[in-house]
Amino acid sequence: MLLTQIKEILDAQVIAGKGDMNQVVDFGYGCDLMSDVLAYVQNNIVLLTGLVHPQVIRTAEMLDIKAIVIVRGKEPGSDLIEMANRRDIVIMTTKHSLFTASGLLFKNGLIGEEIAHNELTF
Repeated sequence: MLLTQIKEILDAQVIAGKGDMNQVVDFGYGCDLMSDVLAYVQNNIVLLTGLVHPQVIRTAEMLDIKAIVIVRGKEPGSDLIEMANRRDIVIMTTKHSLFTASGLLFKNGLIGEEIAHNELTF
């Protein structure tokens, strides 16, 4: 799914990495625990989280995550935005909860890695 599509589906605002919106992500992952992201993410994802801490950017950089959606209307500080811009990571914000944002993306065709690997079926 294109990042431009994610922006539209979630009625999101792009606040960092604005020039990279034609990137494609294959999967979605929603989590506030960066240790879980490090343990379970393996492929090209968009990360949905309510965490607005520099650790989110560090985690994204380690896993080559190109896009983060901050949920629940949270606004990251300028330090987080600067870190993302320096690393070419797109950050969007949405007023939707993590549950609703994930559901909207799933409804529109973005799946989780576990479904692609036949660990779960629907």
